[in-house]
Amino acid sequence: MNLTDKIFHDDEAARLHLEAQRWPDGAYCPHCGECEKVTLLGGVSTKPGTYICKSCRTKFTVTVGTIFERSHIGLAKWMLGFRLMASSKKGISALQLSRSLDITYKSAWFMAHRIREAMNLAPEGPLGGEGKTVEADETYVGGKRSNMHAKKRKERDLHADQKLKVVTLVERDGSARSFHVANVTAKTIRKVIVANVSRKSTLMTDGANVYHRVGGEFAAHRWTDHVSGEYVRPGAVHSNSAESYFAILKRGVMGTYHSISEAHMHRYLAEFDFRYSTRSAVGVDDTARTNEALKGSTGKRLTYRRIGEGAHA
Repeated sequence: MNLTDKIFHDDEAARLHLEAQRWPDGAYCPHCGECEKVTLLGGVSTKPGTYICKSCRTKFTVTVGTIFERSHIGLAKWMLGFRLMASSKKGISALQLSRSLDITYKSAWFMAHRIREAMNLAPEGPLGGEGKTVEADETYVGGKRSNMHAKKRKERDLHADQKLKVVTLVERDGSARSFHVANVTAKTIRKVIVANVSRKSTLMTDGANVYHRVGGEFAAHRWTDHVSGEYVRPGAVHSNSAESYFAILKRGVMGTYHSISEAHMHRYLAEFDFRYSTRSAVGVDDTARTNEALKGSTGKRLTYRRIGEGAHA
């Protein structure tokens, strides 16, 4: 699948591709779940791809019960939007998406948030496990260039120059999960870690005090002292995987989105988590990553009113 593929330029081809991703074993009714008594309707007056369920007597298409439902944007443009966001390592702005797809900025902004919603896949159990290592680290995203006293300054209200606090967990050679937190404290850090990491894991962090107590709840806790300039210890003791994740996230925020409001931060984090967890280093190419995101579009509806007009990044 490349950008000249028919699914990116023909709505019928795009619909068939979406059906193959959503219904690999055949169409089923999104209303009652029926999969046997489902028939594809024909006729010149019938919209292509319309099915009828003989159990609940309702008509439906592949877009019903997905982020595409009731969208006036053609499916080919949706497929291209998914491909662009899935393959852009540092993200793609709504303005660039608008130009690439030849749609309005408002539509591109709304589309991007719905695609992020599809990328927000439900976690499959905790990270790590016996014999595995999970790195934990925290950072500040956005805001003006900080000085050495930035962390001690009082947080301002929600403006473009506000720094947002992010905690990220990265399983080595595996997935990443990131969370926006109100404050970086031992309590908030512990809540994130114990809810998402297996206690059988080895926890890797820096030497911040917020990790000392929670580290004792895991099979092992190793850390490096960044204050003294130590970033790696013998035995692969480091949190460089999390630092690498932050490098991509911050370049995306600064270079692509420029600013992100607190109300939407969780969706942007889901986007960066998704691309990191399905990166080429773990054997996932752009095509497979795009299709994985498409599968996540089912069972999710996101209205413009629900998102709120907020800060359009």
